[in-house]
Amino acid sequence: MRFSVYQESRKGGRLVNQDRMGYLYTRKSLLMMVADGMGGHARGEVAAEMTLQTLAAIFQRDAKPLLADPAAFLEQSIQAAHRDLHRYRAENRLPEAPRTTVVACIVQDGIATWAHVGDSRLYLLRGGQIVHRTVDHSRVQNLVASGLIRPEEVKDHPERNRIHNCVGAFVTPKVEIVRKVALHPGDTLLLCSDGLWGALADADISDAFGRLTVMRAVPQLMDKAVAGSGPEPDNCTAIAMSWAGAESMDMIPPTDSPVSTLVIPEGSVASTVQMPPPGDPTPDEPLTEEQIDHAVAEIQRAIQRSGKLIQNR
Repeated sequence: MRFSVYQESRKGGRLVNQDRMGYLYTRKSLLMMVADGMGGHARGEVAAEMTLQTLAAIFQRDAKPLLADPAAFLEQSIQAAHRDLHRYRAENRLPEAPRTTVVACIVQDGIATWAHVGDSRLYLLRGGQIVHRTVDHSRVQNLVASGLIRPEEVKDHPERNRIHNCVGAFVTPKVEIVRKVALHPGDTLLLCSDGLWGALADADISDAFGRLTVMRAVPQLMDKAVAGSGPEPDNCTAIAMSWAGAESMDMIPPTDSPVSTLVIPEGSVASTVQMPPPGDPTPDEPLTEEQIDHAVAEIQRAIQRSGKLIQNR
């Protein structure tokens, strides 16, 4: 695979950045993720971090180098993250589990499959136009669908932050999945938190990616979102990937951008997310609850040793 990718996160006017982001890839599969910890509940940043860690740990095990079923991976790994958050709640004797929204996308064989819970979004842009966009699991989206408010009223609506579907809630999240969308060379996938899209019109997004590379479009959109969000802008996070297409082993990998997955060793995973060490389970064995817990704990210890989380590219 060949693609250009850029990610960035800004704290905005908040005391803590509760957003998390990351991407991983093998020679034949790419996973991109954004999670937005819910600030109305305790430890939203923990929820976002643990959710990405769980997805990353399962991807590392199952993408050898392809996922057998990307849709099943997204459903099962997000549900595993939900269970992890409730174990965290029980172990720490919290009144409720930390909560987060999440959007994640798998690309392999030139096909994109994505899933979301809550109001973190994915956009697919082609030829400078938005051709797909996730539908938020929120109160205001229900109002739009009912014709009670116009789409342009969403960003200023007083109930914009009311989410009715998230990871870590008392009820099991509904994972909404879009399957098997073929990518064209030049297509762009944008995954972002509401701190980005909530301050922008769709025209802002399509215009930026119609004119600029992902490396330039994302920072420009973030500047505009933060500047247009008032005195206390929300956390603002995005990953954008521009698809360059498939490649074969007889092709010469490029030495500059975009990324060529052929340059990584067979069987390895490149990642911007802290990963657990290699070892059991083997690819043919099911991942048990205890093994997921162990993998997440290993990731958390690695992050603590490094003293920082990935906040920029």
